[in-house]
Parts: sequence; structure tokens; C-alpha cells
Amino acid sequence: QVPLVGSGGGLVQPGGSLRLSCAASGSIFGINAMGWYRQAPGKQRELVATITSGGVTNYADSVKGRFTISRDNAKNTVYLQMNSLKPEDTAVYYCNVNMRRWGRTSFDNYWGQGTQVTVSP
Repeated sequence: QVPLVGSGGGLVQPGGSLRLSCAASGSIFGINAMGWYRQAPGKQRELVATITSGGVTNYADSVKGRFTISRDNAKNTVYLQMNSLKPEDTAVYYCNVNMRRWGRTSFDNYWGQGTQVTVSP
């Protein structure tokens, strides 16, 4: 069973909006931080935003004021609302969840499969 399932990417015009979601599934003991990263062609993967189990958020300077990260603990899901999108936001977006699954004694980092976001006229 795939532990993280993401959705919501696509093609949007500059100034538009998209909402990404990523749900953790399976036998979950607990979840710590959740976050979003992105990787543009020819560039390294970079942090976009993170949110702790207590709701404390952190954003890359490039997305502050435009993107909002949130989570629904009852659904084990993290969201990324992206507004005022720019062409430079074009990338594959990956969710990342630090969680402990039943049968394991430690919290581990899990990555989603990635979803393409393209911002173009």
C-alpha cells in the first residue's frame, strides 16, 4: 500500500490558484511534521512549506504571502493552497510526512510520488 497519495497538480495561468493535497494511509501510529517540497528541471529539491503537529508553519521566502499550508489530523492529510502563481513556481511538488507506522519503533520520513504544477500563459 502506497503510504502517501497526492493530488491536485495541473496547468494554470500566471496569477491563478491550485490546491494540492496529500493523504497518508495505512496503519499509522502517529504523525509529526508534514510538508511540501518542489523540484524544478535542472534544480535541486527545495523546501516550500512545513507544518508541525501543533500547527506551526514555516515557508520559503519565495512563497510567503502566496501559499498556505494546512493539515487535517483526522484525515492524516496535508494541503497546500497556492495563490498568485508565477511561472517560476513550475515544478514537481512532493509531499513529505514524518510518521511512525504500526510495527515500527521509529518515526521515518515518507515521500509522495510527486505532482506536476505548471504555470504558463
